[in-house]
Amino acid sequence: MDLALFYYLLLGFAVLMYVVLDGFDLGLGILYPWFKSEGERDHMMRSISHVWDGNETWLVFGGVVLFAAFPAAYAGILSTMYTPIIIMLIGLIFRGVAFEYRFKAHRSKHLWDWAFFLGSAVATFCQGTILGAVVQGVKAGEQGALDWLTPFSVFTGFALMTAYSLLACCYLVMKSRGEIMARSAHLGRKLVIALMVILVIVSLWTLYANTEVRARWFDGINFILLLPLPLLSALFGWLLYRDLDGDPHETRPFWLAVGLFILGFAGLVVGLFPYLIPHQLTLWEASAPDSSLTFLLPGILIFLPLICAYTLWGYRIFSGKVEDFEEGY
Repeated sequence: MDLALFYYLLLGFAVLMYVVLDGFDLGLGILYPWFKSEGERDHMMRSISHVWDGNETWLVFGGVVLFAAFPAAYAGILSTMYTPIIIMLIGLIFRGVAFEYRFKAHRSKHLWDWAFFLGSAVATFCQGTILGAVVQGVKAGEQGALDWLTPFSVFTGFALMTAYSLLACCYLVMKSRGEIMARSAHLGRKLVIALMVILVIVSLWTLYANTEVRARWFDGINFILLLPLPLLSALFGWLLYRDLDGDPHETRPFWLAVGLFILGFAGLVVGLFPYLIPHQLTLWEASAPDSSLTFLLPGILIFLPLICAYTLWGYRIFSGKVEDFEEGY
């Protein structure tokens, strides 16, 4: 296989793993205002206490792959996105500190609750704006400090907050009982509707604004070949809405939500391939020399299975419902 293409697929895998795994624990922070009691918030924290820091491994891994395998794209994207990236990192720092401190705090616990909520919301919004700016097509290294902040990128920022919140609701349905489970399912049904509307708006907006994406979807028989993606998304959305009704299914909603993320990500890749920076750099133009890509390969082949193994092991060990028998975690 072409090494540049291999690393492109590896980068996509790392991004997808981060979005799915860190998505639900960022979503829990965004959902904080809808769960007001201290006991409910303690329960939400316990449900991710064993995975929240490990989930962020995929962000680091994806950054390393982008830096090492596609240095031109790394330089172009980061030089344009310094502002949202720095704000995102500040949000993640506030969130991480709040996670550790709130279990030890007494009088200041409400302040750490706010820090956890704001850190999660700000980090997610910044990730969404970065995605929107990249999809829209940034002029790498040629823009001002706020030129990435467009109506489309702002919309995708709020869209990602909605998507992460839905994933968090489905995660709480899987990990909780009683009132928390019921409220999560109720919120999840509203978020399913909101997300499906958002997906339609983002898709139409992208098709209207980007001629290359429009050509990719509608030239020749491409539309027929790609039609399963929107049809499956609609099916998954309907099944998810149904499974969250009444007495919700405990595990299936989460996997249906993950399926929606995968389908949305696949649609994004189909529209943008082979570009890493739309209209500017393809994956082959941005890739490092073959000698560098070959040098990286042994490390990737060793560490990627290890990361996957301890991630799967951690989720397997802590599977099942969260029980609130002890304080802290």
